[in-house]
Amino acid sequence: MRAGRTNFRRRISSAEDLRAVVHTMKALAASSIGQYENSVRSLNDYYRVVELGLSVCLRAVERDQPAAQRNREPAVIGAVIFGSDQGLVGQFNELVAELVLATLRKLPGEPLVWTVGERLNARLEEAGLVADRLFAVPGSVQAITPLIGEIQLHSESVFGAADAQVYVFYNRPLGGAGYEPSMRQLLPLDEFWRRDLATLRWPTRLLPELLGDQPGTLLALIREYLFISLYRACAESLAAENAARLAAMERADKNISEMLEELHLTFNRERQRVIDEELFDVISGFESLSHRRAVDPGGS
Repeated sequence: MRAGRTNFRRRISSAEDLRAVVHTMKALAASSIGQYENSVRSLNDYYRVVELGLSVCLRAVERDQPAAQRNREPAVIGAVIFGSDQGLVGQFNELVAELVLATLRKLPGEPLVWTVGERLNARLEEAGLVADRLFAVPGSVQAITPLIGEIQLHSESVFGAADAQVYVFYNRPLGGAGYEPSMRQLLPLDEFWRRDLATLRWPTRLLPELLGDQPGTLLALIREYLFISLYRACAESLAAENAARLAAMERADKNISEMLEELHLTFNRERQRVIDEELFDVISGFESLSHRRAVDPGGS
């Protein structure tokens, strides 16, 4: 009996320790979501400045460069895919991998695939899509900028000298613990988006004028646009990853709480059963002793 109660106490203690770990992971995930969402919001003003600069350059492009020269078949098709390196994220990697495979299979030729995250890379390899480059998932907001800088450095040598069609795939947070796989075409610049930029209203009455090297200025602004787009995709992917982990921890917390409740109920029932048995033994012994004294008052 004592061994059974000791086993129950050990199981209850282990479950309580596990719940403490889950609570810590929930707090870390919730905190991480906030910092990644804040990093995305902090890009808005800078992105607005880049948009205004692109609008000035694209007006000149729309005026000087015929549309026929801009709409050419891509010489290279590439994809940058953000996933996860860690577990406890549910179907996080599977969902974005399904979107990647469904999209790239519709495109002609063999695309150049760059993945961020070993688990995602393994999932894509299982489906027959081998990545040309593999990058580690950044572990903090401060690590995003070096990663995007490295991706841009490699991408310019691959996509810079040819007409390229480049996509970015990632999971986008939906608020709370939800997320969904998302895809965005980075290059070439979308025709409608480019046209909207070219007609973007300048915020002041002092109209801008582009001086100096127009192609160089446009190229520099496109680099900044790509940096912001990749940074945003990475930060949103990390926020979605932590949202998925938070949801997994909440489910685990609920399951552990239910298990603890059942263990406590079972332990209390077992303890009450042992107490009842001990009381029954005491009462039986007392009745037996009383009976013997009644039969033999002298105690002989």
